[in-house]
Amino acid sequence: MSTNPLIAGKKVGKYEAFPLDELKTEHFLPAVKEALQEAKQNIEKIRKNKGKANFENTILALETSSEKLDEVTTLYFNLMGMESDDEFKALAQEISPLLSAFRNEIMTDAVLFDKVKTVYNNMADLNEEQKRLVDQNYKSFTRNGALLNDEDKKKLLQIDRELSKLSPKFAQNVLGATNAFQLHITDKKELEGIPESALDAAEYAAEKKGYDSGWLFTLQIPSLLPVLKFAKNRKLREKMNRAFGSRAYKDKFDNREILKKIASLRYQRAKLLGFKNHAEYVLKERMAETPEKVKDFLDRIKNAAKPVAIKEVAELQQLAKEEDGIEKLQSWDSTYYSEKLKQKKFDFDEEKLRPYFKMENVVEGLFKVANKLYGVKFEQLDDVPVYHEDVKVFKVTEGKNEFVGLLYVDLFPRETKNSGAWMTTFRTQGLHYGELKRPHAAVVANLTPSTKKKPSLLNLNEVTTLFHEFGHSLHALLSNCTYASLASPNVYWDFVELPSQIMENWVTEPEALNLFAKHYETGEVIPEDMIEKIKKMKKYHAGMNNLRQIQLGLIDMSWHDKDPSGIEDVGEFEDKVVEDTRLFPKVENKNTSASFGHIFAGGYSAGYYSYKWAEVLEADAFELFKEKGIFDTETATSFRKNILARGNTEHPMDIYVKFRGKKPDPDAMLKKFGLLEK
Repeated sequence: MSTNPLIAGKKVGKYEAFPLDELKTEHFLPAVKEALQEAKQNIEKIRKNKGKANFENTILALETSSEKLDEVTTLYFNLMGMESDDEFKALAQEISPLLSAFRNEIMTDAVLFDKVKTVYNNMADLNEEQKRLVDQNYKSFTRNGALLNDEDKKKLLQIDRELSKLSPKFAQNVLGATNAFQLHITDKKELEGIPESALDAAEYAAEKKGYDSGWLFTLQIPSLLPVLKFAKNRKLREKMNRAFGSRAYKDKFDNREILKKIASLRYQRAKLLGFKNHAEYVLKERMAETPEKVKDFLDRIKNAAKPVAIKEVAELQQLAKEEDGIEKLQSWDSTYYSEKLKQKKFDFDEEKLRPYFKMENVVEGLFKVANKLYGVKFEQLDDVPVYHEDVKVFKVTEGKNEFVGLLYVDLFPRETKNSGAWMTTFRTQGLHYGELKRPHAAVVANLTPSTKKKPSLLNLNEVTTLFHEFGHSLHALLSNCTYASLASPNVYWDFVELPSQIMENWVTEPEALNLFAKHYETGEVIPEDMIEKIKKMKKYHAGMNNLRQIQLGLIDMSWHDKDPSGIEDVGEFEDKVVEDTRLFPKVENKNTSASFGHIFAGGYSAGYYSYKWAEVLEADAFELFKEKGIFDTETATSFRKNILARGNTEHPMDIYVKFRGKKPDPDAMLKKFGLLEK
């Protein structure tokens, strides 16, 4: 038997957890190649089958043809973002083209497509989920080159091969640029205003890096944000703000040529497949449907948010002038004076919340909320292998100890880990190796770590982030589908954020906060007046916050709704796009596109609008919870049955209506933030 755990197919215990502690860089390429050969053999069996094409010998056979390959590559790409060095990341330049070529071979195979088309034209006797799987397969073939001539199929293969290398390289550059910046400060006077919790973390970071004394700041959000929010030292704020805003832009890790190439190749690909541009191609399989509808949607929010945002900035400018004589507010002043104004207007100091949000208590709170809503329980396991000592694993059960799935929780920054927060799956719920299997999900984040002096104490935004990603994990864990490719969270991208964003609402509900928001030293439950202030904060600077999201959505659409080949200067192009949403003076060498991993290294190209789109859905959906009670069993059961469990087995609008009883109110999100005209 092979000593390579990926080839041996070794699992641990009854949960079939992967031996993550045994996996080494050298295991992956041989495993990918072997699994690829197996998948190709399975595909060949489908091609050579002489019987009439039917659901079992074609659609189901395709669904299960590359199970081992999917397993190995899922592990690789997950670990690339969670825990990997440069050597591990470099493997993507070999693995990604192999996968791209394999998928391209399948999607452009005329024999396979004829078989799929036969089933597509003869599926009256299938059940609804089977019909959906057939339909998705047929669309996948037509959207990925099945109807092209041989010459164009070769062009498509070359485009996909190039794209498969560029996206991982883009992400690697962003991480490299993030890690490259370190600011060591030895004079505490320069750090006036920064909370002790952040100084403790910076002192601990300096010690871990081998400094005898001082404070070390990085571009990881838990290190960056306290500086921008609280540092009286304006030059320090500027330095950190400029460094963060210029990552992978005109530096050693410059992404400009890479992102232009990605955008251009996507456009060429869409044109080859008969679409006007990449955005039209993407949106054909989204709730929004067309670039025009997305632009109208973004404009609707922009027109509501911009006048409010301008007033909010004017108020900050007035405060900055009164307190510090600042005549012209800059982007590095925004967060600082926003925090000061918040304290002044609402007597609200967010740092005073941290003692009530000890990380372990917040995680326990997530579990309590999920239990009250859906009846699921979480039990920490010590016998499941992990890829890093920070990672905790929980067994999820319901009823009489019925197994729901595994949840991996990995919450603190590392240089070997991508920035940001996300949910992923090691195994999606559904059919695997002939059996229905339960999922293995993971919540990954970069939150405030513990220090020698204090445990991990989170700010409100970090708590909200955890609830958001946990919402994604519930989507994965509570999936109840037959076929893995249709199982949650494999849904339309502008629907996938509904389960995550709706969970954020429980962060501001007293009934939920009282379950877990307790002072880490005294055990005192969070005071009611603090909860009231948290609720008020939901609308604080809603204009500025919404306008920033619209700006990101416009950047995304502008790269993808036209031929980008004429774009020479990335900075100039972006400046024109954001001009109508800019609230602060332009800063030289700051650029969003160069580090915009969501659209150039993730799945959100022509889809960043999805966050606001899903916010409309969740605002409308949460209205029902508020009407019935935030822990109302009937409402929660319906949300689970109709939204979380259904995956992509039906069109998302159909399953939303089944839950809500009506289509969403398009103004629900604007009402939530008080942005509608009175």
